[in-house]
Amino acid sequence: MKKSAIALAIAAALVGTSAFADTTLYGSARVSVDYTDLDTTYSGLRAANGSLIPVVKGFTAWDVVNDSSRLGVRGEEDLGGGLSAIYQYEFGVDVTEGGNFNSNRPKWVGLKGSSWGSVTLGTQWTPYYNVLGVSDVFNNSATTFLQRTGYLGSIYGTRMDNSLLYSSPNWSGFGFQAMLVMNGDIGANEPQTPSQLAKCNPDNRLPCNLSSSVDMYQLNATYKNGPWFAGVAYMAVDGPGFGNYFNNPNFGGTTGAVKYTAPNWDGDQWGLAFGYNSGPFAVTINFEDGDLNTLNYGTTQNLYLTGAYTFGNNIIRGAYGYSTPDKGQVPVYVEGVQVGRIDQDDINTFVLGYQYNFSKRTRAWVEYTNSDVDSDLWGTQQVLSIGTRVDF
Repeated sequence: MKKSAIALAIAAALVGTSAFADTTLYGSARVSVDYTDLDTTYSGLRAANGSLIPVVKGFTAWDVVNDSSRLGVRGEEDLGGGLSAIYQYEFGVDVTEGGNFNSNRPKWVGLKGSSWGSVTLGTQWTPYYNVLGVSDVFNNSATTFLQRTGYLGSIYGTRMDNSLLYSSPNWSGFGFQAMLVMNGDIGANEPQTPSQLAKCNPDNRLPCNLSSSVDMYQLNATYKNGPWFAGVAYMAVDGPGFGNYFNNPNFGGTTGAVKYTAPNWDGDQWGLAFGYNSGPFAVTINFEDGDLNTLNYGTTQNLYLTGAYTFGNNIIRGAYGYSTPDKGQVPVYVEGVQVGRIDQDDINTFVLGYQYNFSKRTRAWVEYTNSDVDSDLWGTQQVLSIGTRVDF
């Protein structure tokens, strides 16, 4: 990140002070042209006779896509005695359709000690992502492993607002993190049904106030040694189980409901990640298991493999993802009577990408994703992305 007098002046204006001795303005412009081919038969309900009732129609389309462009400032001030004040304030920037400065990208402040680690508060990357994110290697927002078929933590294991995060020092390659998410007290008008809870936050972040104390917690432990990386992560929410709701013969009115929720608002999830990066070769392996995701109703297992080879300014990447639900069929009820079912099935995802680095800050890419599934919840999808990225 190159600093200049202009960059420091802008950073100081954004944070309202120039007291920080080390402040950096940074950003990344990322945009692509994408072709998407989405199957027509998904997100449907099977009637009692097994016939499919379509809900969402598929499409084919070209689109100019913003791929998580951002602008931010970060800084650190030496307070003496091994203590530092640290902060980051990052905004999402949409270079295609507007809607700038309103994403939940990292915005936090805290203290760091040379011997005890750091404590930060705000909107932050989660301990779960800081382990499983070792496999986040592609460029386009439609082909990155943050999408549903490559990462079960794509909703609740990326960034969390209202969070407190402790990060340990590095002990000969070992470290750990712990996060608490606290959204305040439960109000009188808080959601009482799964459908109300799902609509509470349109961005699908941790919705409303699940409890009067800690709504979510996450933990991880990592080890780094040269080209090797290994980590384990866990996350859980403390919300309603809705057990009595589904046992009530009058639940759901005429709209109906499934017996399970996605995610499980009283659920949890864990993951393992291994990585190797040396010379021209890089390989990662992820495994996840849990019901704190929106991919399927009930518990799902997910395996994700990536590989990369670098030669000169060129990088070739490939990935394979396999997701499988524990429950193949989920009953659907209206007023306590089963009226149909939703069939869930395995998802196989293949990703292939090529990247050319013009410099350390500028790149271009071509990436292709094929997500193959025969399910009532998800349709087969193909995405071709051609894009560019410039960092500063």
